[in-house]
Amino acid sequence: MNTGRFVLSQVLDLVHRQTLERLVLRYHAEDRVRHFGCRQQLICMVFAQLTWRESLRDIEACLNAKTETLYHLGFTKPIARATLAEANEGRDWRLWRDLALGLVAKARRLYANEELGLELDHTVYALDSTTIDLSLTLFGWADFRSTKAGIKLHTQLDLRGPIPTVIDITPARLHDVRWLDGLIFEAGAFYVIDRAYVDFARLARVATANAFFVTRAKDNLRFTRHQSRTVNFADGLRSDQIGKLTIWKSRKSFPWPLRKVRYFDEETRRDLVFLPNHLEVPALSVARLYKLRWQVELFFRWIKQNLRIKHFYGNSINAVKSQIWIAVTVYLIVAILHKELKLPGSLHRTMQILSVHPFEKVSIHQLLTDTDAGSNMNDNSNQLMLW
Repeated sequence: MNTGRFVLSQVLDLVHRQTLERLVLRYHAEDRVRHFGCRQQLICMVFAQLTWRESLRDIEACLNAKTETLYHLGFTKPIARATLAEANEGRDWRLWRDLALGLVAKARRLYANEELGLELDHTVYALDSTTIDLSLTLFGWADFRSTKAGIKLHTQLDLRGPIPTVIDITPARLHDVRWLDGLIFEAGAFYVIDRAYVDFARLARVATANAFFVTRAKDNLRFTRHQSRTVNFADGLRSDQIGKLTIWKSRKSFPWPLRKVRYFDEETRRDLVFLPNHLEVPALSVARLYKLRWQVELFFRWIKQNLRIKHFYGNSINAVKSQIWIAVTVYLIVAILHKELKLPGSLHRTMQILSVHPFEKVSIHQLLTDTDAGSNMNDNSNQLMLW
């Protein structure tokens, strides 16, 4: 008989008990708790994310199906959905945020040497947001139209990975550009942003932090050229100019020199105009940097397709934020396992194998490395792939 540990238990080994215990004490998350602690809550929610459980009743039924399984996972009593709901509603969501951020640091170290396809040693971040629609009846706190509710996931993604380094969850009515006010910019890093974030007073904060940005110019940009540089038309470049903003109010907000790089995209047959504040990086690298912004869109698609973040097990803002941060934790755990074990295939493949074997008693290394990539476990060709 195989006396090994469950795959689910091995997955959760990446969450150090001492780290979780320190966070529990910091947020008083187990005050007056007798038998359903934060680790039990985490086990239930990670299981729900890995196996895409539909509801609290679904989680309860699946985990209670075998009492010996619960015992080996560390439960002393059967799981009650009311108890899990109460934990999601009442325990401070910041505990799960801090737990995920600890895994972010580990994941970034593992992926620090990933190639971006550019001759740049700088850290490159992409900033964007995605909206998740909610029922106005159930999530009244998230209203942003007369008949709709929703939340936004504002994300800063380290493109070597890609690993989310900052995630803010706000009601959908918050405009994207206002999110920049709370960010701390890293000196020497590049921030690749969509033109929805173009506000020169806010972009000035990036420059004063000795960081760099690459964004697309809006159609109404007024730019005074001071210098033109030679470009290679064969690379799709049309111009590379250095100058300053023309309109007095914009120039007062951003008084430093800017570049305006015009590039013709063969795929879309469009002229694109980029605004970087780095004056020396090659013009073609500017266009390629902006193209990397697509990674954040892929990240949003991946987590929506593979994790449970569009349907929620609780209706309060605390329950929603807790569920999203635990979903991010699962994403990071799978990304770390994928890298540490040097697994074949995509991250989607790793996730799918884990999802159907949570209660197998087999070494996780054996499970993930011995699966034949050419067998029936092949990735769906229509499924988004990262890595």
